[in-house]
Amino acid sequence: MGTTFRITFYAADRPTAKKAADAAFVRIAELDGIMSDYKKESELMRLCRAFASEVAAPVKVSDDLFFVLQKAEALSIKSDGAFDVTVGPVVQLWRLARRTQELPDPKEFARARERVGYKMVKLDPQKKTVQLLTPGMQLDLGGIAKGYAADEALKLLRDTFGIKRALVAASGDILCGEPPPGTDGWKVEIAPIAKSQKPRTLTLANAAVSTSGDLEQFVEIKGVRYSHVLDPKTGLGLTGRRSVTVIAPDGITADSMTKAASVLPRERALELIEGTPGAAAYIVILDNDEKPVTTSSKRFPKE
Repeated sequence: MGTTFRITFYAADRPTAKKAADAAFVRIAELDGIMSDYKKESELMRLCRAFASEVAAPVKVSDDLFFVLQKAEALSIKSDGAFDVTVGPVVQLWRLARRTQELPDPKEFARARERVGYKMVKLDPQKKTVQLLTPGMQLDLGGIAKGYAADEALKLLRDTFGIKRALVAASGDILCGEPPPGTDGWKVEIAPIAKSQKPRTLTLANAAVSTSGDLEQFVEIKGVRYSHVLDPKTGLGLTGRRSVTVIAPDGITADSMTKAASVLPRERALELIEGTPGAAAYIVILDNDEKPVTTSSKRFPKE
C-alpha cells in the first residue's frame, strides 16, 4: 500500500510471538494484494480494468474489498464528496507532478476529472458486486485501506493468538489494543507542523489515531505548496498548511475521516467528527504568519 507496516506486541514466549507476527504480516500482504493501486494484478486494479473501455456487467468482488468500498461510499455520502475513492485518475497525474514539479497538463487534467465521482460507483450488497458507470474510472483506496489492514492485523492477533497488548502502525495510521503492562496506554506523538509548536503526546488504548497533512508529502510548483491530499471536487492538492488528527474506535474510520476532515472547512469538519460515534479531532492550521491555530472537537483529549 505504498508504506511500511510495523507491529509491536507482548506475547507469552518467543515462538508464539514469531508465529503471531508472521500471520499478521501475511494478512496485511493479502490485503495489499487486494487493494493496492501500486500492483497491476491486485483485485482492485483488475476490477478497474474490467471497465477500462466500456460500462461492463457488474463484477463480483471479495468480502474484504466490498466491505471497504461500502465504508467508503458511506463516508462519501456523509461528507458530501469530501472523501471519494474514485480520485484515482487525478491522483496518478499528481504523482507525476510531484516527480516533475510541473502542474498536470490542463487537457489531461480535465479528462481525468470527468472520471471522478463517487456516485458513479454502483454497489450491490446482496450480490457483493461492483459496477463502474463511467469507462476509465480508477479507484484509489490510499485513504482507507491502511486503516482496515491495521484493524484486520490486530483482530487476527487477538482472535487467533490471544494477543491483546498490541500496536499496529502504518505510517500515519496507528491502531492501539490493550495498553502495555503497567501503563494506561500506548504513547503516540502528533508531529508539529510549525517550528513554534511542541509535539503533542496522546495516551491511547483500544483506539485508532490517524494524522493527515503535508508535513512530508507535498510538491511546490511556482511558489505554491500542494499537499498530497486532494480535494475530490477540484482535483487539486490542498494548499494552505493544515494537519488533522482523528481518534476513532477503529482504524478504517480514523484513516478515512482524516482525509474528509482535511478537505472540509474547519467547522464542517468538526460537525462530521462530532456526528461520528467515538470520533474526535485535533486540527492545526497555519495562518499567514506561520503561526499555528489549533481547534479540538469536544471529545478530543485535553492537554
